[in-house]
Amino acid sequence: MKDFFKYVLATVVGIFLTSIIMFAFGAMSIVGMIASGEATKSIDPNSVLVLKLDGIMSEQSEDNFMNKINGIEGLSFENTMQAIQRAAANDDVAGIYIEAGQFGADIAQVEELHAELKKFRNTGKWIIAYGEEYNILSYYLASTANKVYMNPQGTVNWIGLGGEAMYIKNTLAKFGIKYVPVKVGKYKSAVERYTADEMSAADREQTERYLHGWWNTIVKAVSENRHISTAKLNKYADDMITLGDPKQFVETKMVDKLLYTDEVKPAVKKFMKLDEDDDINQISVDDILNTKIKEDGDKVAVYYAFGNIIDEETPQGIFAGTTNIVAKRVCQDLQEIADNDKIKAVVLRINSGGGSAYASEQIWHQVKKLREKKPVVVSMSGAAASGGYYISAPANYIIADNTTITGSIGIYGLYRDMSELYTKKLGINFSQVGTNRNSVLGSQEYGFTPEQFTALQNNVNRGYELFKKRVAEGRKLTPAQVENIAQGRVWLGEDAKKIGLVDEIGGLNRAIAKAASLAKCKEYYAETWGETPSLLEQLLANSTDMDTYLDTKLKNTLGALYEPVMMMNEYEQMDKVQARMPYIIRIK
Repeated sequence: MKDFFKYVLATVVGIFLTSIIMFAFGAMSIVGMIASGEATKSIDPNSVLVLKLDGIMSEQSEDNFMNKINGIEGLSFENTMQAIQRAAANDDVAGIYIEAGQFGADIAQVEELHAELKKFRNTGKWIIAYGEEYNILSYYLASTANKVYMNPQGTVNWIGLGGEAMYIKNTLAKFGIKYVPVKVGKYKSAVERYTADEMSAADREQTERYLHGWWNTIVKAVSENRHISTAKLNKYADDMITLGDPKQFVETKMVDKLLYTDEVKPAVKKFMKLDEDDDINQISVDDILNTKIKEDGDKVAVYYAFGNIIDEETPQGIFAGTTNIVAKRVCQDLQEIADNDKIKAVVLRINSGGGSAYASEQIWHQVKKLREKKPVVVSMSGAAASGGYYISAPANYIIADNTTITGSIGIYGLYRDMSELYTKKLGINFSQVGTNRNSVLGSQEYGFTPEQFTALQNNVNRGYELFKKRVAEGRKLTPAQVENIAQGRVWLGEDAKKIGLVDEIGGLNRAIAKAASLAKCKEYYAETWGETPSLLEQLLANSTDMDTYLDTKLKNTLGALYEPVMMMNEYEQMDKVQARMPYIIRIK
C-alpha cells in the first residue's frame, strides 16, 4: 500500500511538472508568434494600405494579449491616424483601400481622419473605397476616394442625423422609485432622463444645434468630394434614397459603380494598371505601424485621457472597462511627465463627457502644476465637456475640432429615493437612531428633509462657483463672462471658439505643432506617453487581461448599448456630485 501511494504521488508530481513545462513552452511559442508578427517590417513597393472601417472606434489603441490570441482587431483613432500619416510619407505605399461597413465613432475623430485622407490624396496617391452597406460615417470617409464602389444590393444610410432620448421617470414611479436632482444651470440636462417626461426646451435647443452642426459638416465635405450640391444631398436624405433602388446612388453620383465582392479586386488591379495574374501587395494598419520612423529633435508627449472621470479604479470583472480617466493614476502620470526633462511640451488628448466633480478638480490641479514646468496644449476629440472641460481649462492653449462637443460648465447631484418602494410597495418599516438632527441623511423611509435638500443644493452651488472660477482663471475671462456661457450649456467646437472657450479649430497634429512652438522646439517628434506591458508580462498577469478581453467582447456584442449599460453598472460607485454631459451621443 505504501508503494501504491508513492507511485500515485510520483505520477501526480510528474503530471504537475509536465503541465508547467508544457505551459511555459506554449506561452513562449505564443509570445514568439505574436512578437514575430509585431517585428519591424519593410514595405514592398506598390503596396496598398487596407483600412477596415467596421466596428466601434476607440480613442487609443488597446494592445491586449487576449485580444491578439483571439484575433480581435482593435479599431482606434490613434492607430488609424498614424497609419494614414505613415502611408502618405512612405514611397512604397501607392494607395489606400477602404473597406467600409457599420462604423461607429465620435464625429470629431472622423473629421480628423477625413482631413488626413484628403492630405494623403494631395500627395498624388489614390484611395479606393468599397462597401456592401455604408453608414453615414463610413461614407463620409469613403467620399474622399478616387472611386467609391458599392455592392449591387447595398445602400448608403443617407437620411440625416437624429434619434430619440429615453425618459424613465414614470417607469421608475411604478416601482416606487424616484430620483432627486440637485443641479445648477438650465442647460444641465443630464438628470432629465430620470426626472422628466420629455426633453426640455433648453436641452432641445442645444441638441438641435450640434446635430445640425454635425450634419452640415458631413454634407459640406461630401459635396466637395463628390461634386454634388448640398441642396441635392439634403434632398436625397429627405427622400430617403437609402430605401430606393441602389442604382440611384450611381445616377446621383454618390457612388461610381456597383460591384459584387469578387469584382472589386479586378477593378483595383485595373486602376493600378496591374495584370490579371499580378498580386496586390496588401498591408494592414499594424504592418505600417511596425515600420521604422525617424525620431529627431525634442520630444512632445501626447497623453490620452478618455472616458468617464472617476476618483479611483474599481474593478468589476467584465464590467471593469478600459476607458476611465482615473484621477489618481492621471495625476501620478502628469507628475512623472512634469519631472521628465526629456519631454519639452505636452499635448493632452481629451475625449470625455465628464464625471466626478471631485476627481476633475484633482486633475485640474495637476494640469496647472504641469503647466508651470512646460507648455500644455489640449487637443479636444469627440467631447471635452463638463468635467472634460474642467480638466482642459488650465492649459496654455486649447484646440478643438469643429464638431467637438465642449462646454457644459455646470454641476449636478442625483440621489435615488426608494422610500415609497420600501414602505408602501414592500411594507418595510424603518426606525432611526442618531446623535444629531441630520445623522441619517437621505432616510430610506422619508427621503430628504427640506433642510437636508437645501444643504445639498448649497453644496452643488459651491461646486458650480468653483468650476466657473477655474474656467475664468484658465481662459482669462471675467466671472460674468463665464456665467453667460455656462449654465451647463453644450457648445460645438466652432461655437466655442467664438466665445473664448477654445483658442483654435484643428486636430491632434495641429496641437502637437502648437505645443512644440510654445516650447520653442526647432525640431521635434511626438510620442504617446505610457508603456504597454510586454506580452510575457500580460501573459503572466492576473485576471486583468481576461477581464479586459471579456469587456472587449461585451463591447463588440452590445455595440452602441455598451456605454449606457456601463453607466448603469457604475451608478453605485459614482461620486454623487457630477460634472457630466447629458448623455452619450455616437453616430452609427
